[in-house]
Amino acid sequence: MKILFLYDFPLWGSGSATYLRNLTQGLLKLGDKIGIVVPEERRFLEEKIKQYKVNLPQVPVFIAHPELKGAKKYSELSTREITEIYKSFLDTTLEAVANFEPDIIHVNHLSIISWVARYIYAIKKVKYIITSHGSCLYNMLNDKRLFPLCEDAIRKARAITVVSGDTRRKLIKTFKGIWPNNILENIYIIPGGINPNSFPENIDTSYIDEKYNVKDKKVVLFSGRLISQKGAKYLVKAANEIKGEILIIGDGPEKEYFKDLISQKKLLNVHLVDYISGRELIDFYYRADVFVAPSVWDEPLGLTILEAMAAKCPVVVTRKGGIPLLVKGGYNGIFVKPRNSSEIAQACNKLLTNDELREKIGENARKTVLEKFTWDKTASRFHRLYNRICPSNKNDKK
Repeated sequence: MKILFLYDFPLWGSGSATYLRNLTQGLLKLGDKIGIVVPEERRFLEEKIKQYKVNLPQVPVFIAHPELKGAKKYSELSTREITEIYKSFLDTTLEAVANFEPDIIHVNHLSIISWVARYIYAIKKVKYIITSHGSCLYNMLNDKRLFPLCEDAIRKARAITVVSGDTRRKLIKTFKGIWPNNILENIYIIPGGINPNSFPENIDTSYIDEKYNVKDKKVVLFSGRLISQKGAKYLVKAANEIKGEILIIGDGPEKEYFKDLISQKKLLNVHLVDYISGRELIDFYYRADVFVAPSVWDEPLGLTILEAMAAKCPVVVTRKGGIPLLVKGGYNGIFVKPRNSSEIAQACNKLLTNDELREKIGENARKTVLEKFTWDKTASRFHRLYNRICPSNKNDKK
């Protein structure tokens, strides 16, 4: 099977970029051939993957993205800018289709790139599927200009996949009234996962103790973009009541606010760490005693939560979006109410002061992830879906 992926952001980000990077690696293991249309220089991709670079006049984003300097939210783009972005993706995708000759196109995000897939299907009859990671739906509610063409793209898609049941519900609600029965029957929940090889039973994290001065200290960790939707400020506001050191890993528009808050409240146990990723971030999950994800918006899935759980780190989370798909309260994590610093402090202290409970919940968390949420399982499900849509590995021109 030859799959051409369309993706509208650089691949070095988190969330949907992590999903796509790992999915392509899993599909390569299954013998599929991969092409990808993406707006960045070649990074993170195996040599077997054919990349087609889009030269965008302006990088669009759904919500604030600190790693993409100069990017604009879709709602901030002019009609001319949207048109130029569409033309850039269309030109590159037409080149990719002619060169790569895909059996199927896989669009990641219900946005401008779904319009491109719809156009390609109209003139080339290359079937396509669309994956919504959730953030694209949030974006569409803020920019109704995208709705009509995305609606048309949905109608002709051979399948829609989502990362959680909550995202499925939001997708159906967003396009309420336009769904033909065959589309409703072809919405599949395919969550992301982790690579078990990156999460062994134990890891030596002593260098973190020395580097960040947390030796023999309890550590509460947050990792993610420092934006209001992630709710990290409620963890910072809980700091005075938490019996441990709090490490905030990430960057974003709220960083200066956090610095001011830490100074005003004289919080000696809160430490801001610049954005990190890869192996060092995974090591932090192993070192942490508790991972907190206090989201105040509907997280599509929560890959940082998955990774923390795989490292046997018990999680304190809100019951938002797709998070309940991963976490079962009292078994592999603890739920708290959104925007509730008091509950965050209580849950953290409950784990920090009870080694037996903390270890038990951490073990259950790892077991959950390894049994249900690995990239190999994700890739296998997509592999089967592609082959159901194109059973002969050739485009059906009828």
